Formats: sequence, C-alpha cells, structure tokens
Amino acid sequence: MALGPESASAPGTERVVISVDAMGGDRGPAAVVAGLVDSIALYPRLDVIVNGDQALLRPLLARHADLAARVTLRHADRVVTMDDKPAQVMRHGQGTSMWSTIDAVKEGEAAAAVSCGNTGALMAVSMLRLRKLPGVNRPAIACLWPSRNPGGFNLMLDVGADVKAEAEDLLQYAVMGASYARNGLKLTRPRIGILNVGTEEHKGRAELKEAHDRMPAVAAVSDFDYVGFVEGGDLPSARVDVIVTDGFTGNVALKTGEGTAKLIADFLREAFGAGLMSKFAALLALNSLKRLQRRIDPRRVNGGVFLGLNGTVVKSHGSADATGVAAAIGLAYQLAQVRFLERLAARVASAEAAGQDAARMKADRGEADTSGTGGNPTE
Repeated sequence: MALGPESASAPGTERVVISVDAMGGDRGPAAVVAGLVDSIALYPRLDVIVNGDQALLRPLLARHADLAARVTLRHADRVVTMDDKPAQVMRHGQGTSMWSTIDAVKEGEAAAAVSCGNTGALMAVSMLRLRKLPGVNRPAIACLWPSRNPGGFNLMLDVGADVKAEAEDLLQYAVMGASYARNGLKLTRPRIGILNVGTEEHKGRAELKEAHDRMPAVAAVSDFDYVGFVEGGDLPSARVDVIVTDGFTGNVALKTGEGTAKLIADFLREAFGAGLMSKFAALLALNSLKRLQRRIDPRRVNGGVFLGLNGTVVKSHGSADATGVAAAIGLAYQLAQVRFLERLAARVASAEAAGQDAARMKADRGEADTSGTGGNPTE
C-alpha cells in the first residue's frame, strides 16, 4: 500500500479520525507524538484522538501548535506493559491507554485504532471490545512484505494472532486477505497461495491439504485466483499476492525477514565504511543505496492489520520510531478512507453464505443418493 502524501484532489472532504495509543511502545510517547506530527502533515483530512497520560503528553503536544485543532487528548493513567498477560488485561485493563484507544473505535468516535503495545493484549482487548465479524472463527494479523510484484508488496496472514489454524481458518484468511489486497493494494483479482514445505500436493499437514482441496471453490465465490502451495522463497516473489499461513509460521517468517533486512543494512554500512575508497564508492552509489534502504526498511511497511473484527486495528511494532509510527497511522488512515471494514464484512458474509449453500446442496445430493440406493421394489 502506497503511504505517500494525500493528493489535494483526493475525493471526499469528510474528516477521518484515528485513535492512537501513545503509551504502549518501547520508545515512549515522544516517538508516538513525533510520528503523529509527520502523519498530520501528510494527510490534511486526518484528525487524531491521542490516548495516554496527559501529564506526559500535553507538553509534547504543546511543542507543535498546529496540532491543537486536529488532536484530542484523552487521559488514561494506566499502561499495558509488554509483560502483561492478555487474560489479565481483559479482566483488569479498563483505564489503560490501550483500552481507551479501542473503545474510541467501539463507540464510533474513530474509524480505526493504532497501538505499539503488547500484541497479545491488544488482540485480546480488541476481541473483547469490538467482537469478531459474523462468520469469523479466528481473527488474523496481516502484514505487508516487500516483493517483486509491480506494487512492491505481498500480503501475509496470519503473522501472530493465533499460533494454530484449521482448514476452515485458512479459507477465511484467504477471503480476508483477498479483500485487503483488493482494497489496500488495488489488485482486482489477487493471487492466493498457502505456505507449505513444498509445492507438491501430497506435502504438508492434514489441515493444509484440506484447505488446498477446498480453496478453488472459495476462490470462485470470492473473486481471487488460487495458485496452490507456495514455499518460503515465494514470500517476496511475483508468483503470488497473498500468502496464507498459521500465526506461528507467519510470525517466525516475519521476524526472520525483518532481522535479515536489518542484517543486510548493517553489512552494507560496514562494507562502505571500511576505508577511504569504500567511503568514496558509497558516495558514488548514494542514490542507489538510498533506494535500496527504502525498499528493505521495515519501518516503512510497519503495521499489522487485525482482520476479522468489528473495527479496524493496526498493530505497530513495539520498537517503532517516528517513521514507523507514521507508517502505521498512515495505513490506518488509508484503510478507513476506503471503508475497508464494510467491504471486508460483505466479503466474509458472501463467502459464508456460499459455503452454507454448498453444504446444503451436498446434503441434498447425499439424501437423494441414499434414497436411491435401496432400489424401488416395484421395478
């Protein structure tokens, strides 16, 4: 999804309100406010509800006089830490900045929420306060992955909402991922693949094989193309647009990719800083290096979207700096702008109805077959 400045000719004039948890990140509220300042500058129609300790936030916001008309400060004197257990937060999380952030979406005050906080706690609070969309068994977290596709990104889900996924869950992830790709990445007919240990049909766990067998029927109803099993090497490839997997595998893949991108950046920095000639070579290649940095910088695609809830929630990295926070807010803004949640709900409902119709037809055929197996004694 392109996260550039909003065009002056962008359609619509209504305000888009995003609710932001200012307290949950590793870098503290200063990084969140800095990212907020960048986002406000990029999107003229963006307004923000900032949730957190007003004693800490008010001085930070006061440094930017232009924010006053577009930012509402909502006090919350408690913070969900990275060590808090999701079950504890569900029981005792009222009064925290995370709870307040999600409640703004629940009450219709904001179109989407953004938090850098504890992922498990954020999912738990989001499910408790927003509830799941009708027909969704397990929500998923979707992330953007740099790729060779023309748009520059592939989409992968789940990357950490739940460590397991049954065949039915993988089918729902495909429907939700296709809707995200269609509305967020502007792909008319996304290509979906299931992540597996090989592309051969006989490989993989039982739930993967079942999802593989059932996916073509879901694809026909949900207007996407199913390309079959894909492998780890296909994550950044142009063979697929959306990669479907369970949260355990997806999270390991995501963290591995981010670590590899950082390692490459560190290696390049060391190589071009090793001596005078290396520094001169770096100067000559400066523009190319900057383009490479933009493509592999995980901060610029920061933000996992919770799919399958009655509200749009974007999870930013806990270690996000101003650039990362601005990317997450920008993603939430753009999803809200295209009314993504309404379209996703319609797709899920359509797929569920088609599945029920197929089940009824199968049952009817089964009854007809059964009634005919005994034969007619008069014949």
